[in-house]
Formats: sequence, structure tokens, C-alpha cells
Amino acid sequence: MASPHCAYCHGLGLRDGRDNRPEPCNCVLREIFRACYARFRLCVAKDNHISQSRLEIVPGVQSNYNWGRKNEEYLADFSLVTRRALNDSEHRIFKYHFLLGADWRLCCRRLNMDRGSFFHMLYRMEEKLGRVYRELKPYGLYPLSEYFEDSKRETVGSSRKCFKICPIRPPLSASKLAAAELQRTG
Repeated sequence: MASPHCAYCHGLGLRDGRDNRPEPCNCVLREIFRACYARFRLCVAKDNHISQSRLEIVPGVQSNYNWGRKNEEYLADFSLVTRRALNDSEHRIFKYHFLLGADWRLCCRRLNMDRGSFFHMLYRMEEKLGRVYRELKPYGLYPLSEYFEDSKRETVGSSRKCFKICPIRPPLSASKLAAAELQRTG
């Protein structure tokens, strides 16, 4: 996820934080945001009638089942987490640029900003949101594979997994039935 051209981490993905503890580099946090945003756009582009409901096992003392639509849940989680993490001015930029798809010229004109300030604000928002998406508890939005195919909550494909399936033999013809009867009594 780290950029090989990053001046801070030089492609390693980690840099020294407070008290010389390693922490993720800003290039990694921006890439996390971009991966989550790409998945958000993919979920928005899907038709609603294609969405699937899935039955999942909910971990706990009692094993319960829960129905869910992962694409719609991801859209809601992405929007709500973003709204809570950003202040009003940052959310206006996010809304115009990412949700409404305005380019930088239109955003700068609408928000009365210069180009440099706009992109600096954009990069800071991507870093902030990347960290929030990764560190969200109890279930983060990133990594996407854990969100959509959660290893903690197993997805149940069908109820056949719970039962042993025995094939039904076709009925025997009269001659085979008589031969089988002779063998049994015989």
C-alpha cells in the first residue's frame, strides 16, 4: 500500500511517530481511504435489484443468525463514519469533490479557496479518514475483505450444511425386488 516514491517512508509504509513508535505513513493512510472510496463507488454503481441478502452467524454465547445486505450496510457505514470524523468545512469539501464528483476548479470556485489550500485539505482529509476506517472498532471498514467476507462472522451458504444428505434410491423393479427378497430370506 505504500508509495515507493514517498519521501517519508521510502516505500516501507512505516515512519517514526511519537516516542519513536512506528506508525503507518500518510501515504498508506491515503491509499486506505482510496481503496475504501473505490469500494464505495462500486457499491453505488451496482443496481439495487442485484444486491443479495446473506445469512450470517453472529458470534456470542448463543449462536444467532442475522440477515444482512453488505453493500447497503457498507454505503451507510462509509457515509456515517465520514460525517462523524470530519468537521463541517471538511465535510463540505468531501461532499462536493467525492460525493458529487466536482473537479478541483469547481470546488475552489464554490468554496472560495485557492488550488494549493484545496489539495492540502484534501490530502489531510484522506489521511484522517484512512486512519479512521482502519482503526474503527469493533469492525473497521478496512481491510475490505474482513468487512465483506468477515472471518469472525461466518457466512452460511445454505441450510444443507447443517444436515446429512442421503440420496433416495429409485424403486426396484418386480424382478429385482424378488431377487432381493430371496437373498434376504435365503
